[in-house]
Amino acid sequence: MRFAVFSLVSLFVAACESAPKPELPSSADIAAETRRLMQREDVKGLALAVVTAGEVRDVMSFGYRNVERKEPLETDTIMYGASLTKAAFAYMVLQLVDEGLVDLDRPIADYLDRPIPDYEGWAVLNGDEDWRRVTPRHVLTHTTGLHNLRFLEPNRDLKFHFTPGDAYAYSGEGFWLLQLMLEEGLGLDVKEEMQTRMFDRFDMPNTSMQWREDFADNLADGYAMDGSFEPHDERSNVAASGSMDTTIADQAKMWRGMLAGEGLSAASRAEWVRPQFPIRTAQKFPTIENYDTSDPRGEPINLSAGLGVETWDGPQGRAFAKGGHNPWTGNIVICQEVEERCLVLLGNSVRAEIIYPEIVEFVLGETNYPWWWTYPALHDSE
Repeated sequence: MRFAVFSLVSLFVAACESAPKPELPSSADIAAETRRLMQREDVKGLALAVVTAGEVRDVMSFGYRNVERKEPLETDTIMYGASLTKAAFAYMVLQLVDEGLVDLDRPIADYLDRPIPDYEGWAVLNGDEDWRRVTPRHVLTHTTGLHNLRFLEPNRDLKFHFTPGDAYAYSGEGFWLLQLMLEEGLGLDVKEEMQTRMFDRFDMPNTSMQWREDFADNLADGYAMDGSFEPHDERSNVAASGSMDTTIADQAKMWRGMLAGEGLSAASRAEWVRPQFPIRTAQKFPTIENYDTSDPRGEPINLSAGLGVETWDGPQGRAFAKGGHNPWTGNIVICQEVEERCLVLLGNSVRAEIIYPEIVEFVLGETNYPWWWTYPALHDSE
């Protein structure tokens, strides 16, 4: 029976790998469709890249980095990476795993000289023993039990809402905890590790975990859903959860390299996008308010947490994605394993999220991506 099951799985994988890959639209057609959709929804600025078969095929930019000054968005314009940072950080952590410096299932507290509540900013966890349980895997799969951001808690009273590992709830605070482990426990400089292991490795000259003065001359400002303006924030703190400034040209190179597994062992590359924990919540945000909800649409596509990414079953096999959002930023990357493709979308206008499903389908075809889960206010048809 074991042999028969293995044979069926092997035949399925082989069939997926041998099936013809859908044709990509031409670069000109992608540009024309993107412009059409942007005009329809009044999207101020959007950048796009297509990665296929181990190469960056397209890098494009549309609209404005600053509408008021009529400054065009270029492929080397600095844009806010937001939570795309988490995927890059997770990939960097897996390099540390390959080197034996990090064990994904060893409690973070074991790496530290003092109890977690004794470190600056974490005293609020004093008396809640769940901090002893949290592992790097819990952080990277968003199963720590911590809120997304502490300022969303009453009186910023950060706490564990469930036992680590018991449920899914997206948490930027967890990434701060893992950053504490790397810096205080292993003595690493997260900014330098990200620069060397990610940005230098993938030839990303205009990407940084911290604000650089040379970014000032070519910045993308932000635009909210109502079109109101927000200047680009000069982020002085290094945050594994989301401080990356970047460009579409750099992101194209990073996702090409990560899709190819460069810098990782084959085992760690597979672990990065392996379904680690099932996601069955009705929507992604707000996190704690939804961690105990359910939606039947997640199970048929095997929607799951990978390590710093979400993963699910696409029409031809495994797919994975990472988004990044704030009131003035809308980013998403969707990658298909069998097709060996990624579509990278960066918007300095959050209205871009309105048109992302149409762009993704136009470029990649049907992906089964759960738009209803990520953007329920925009794309939930139920």
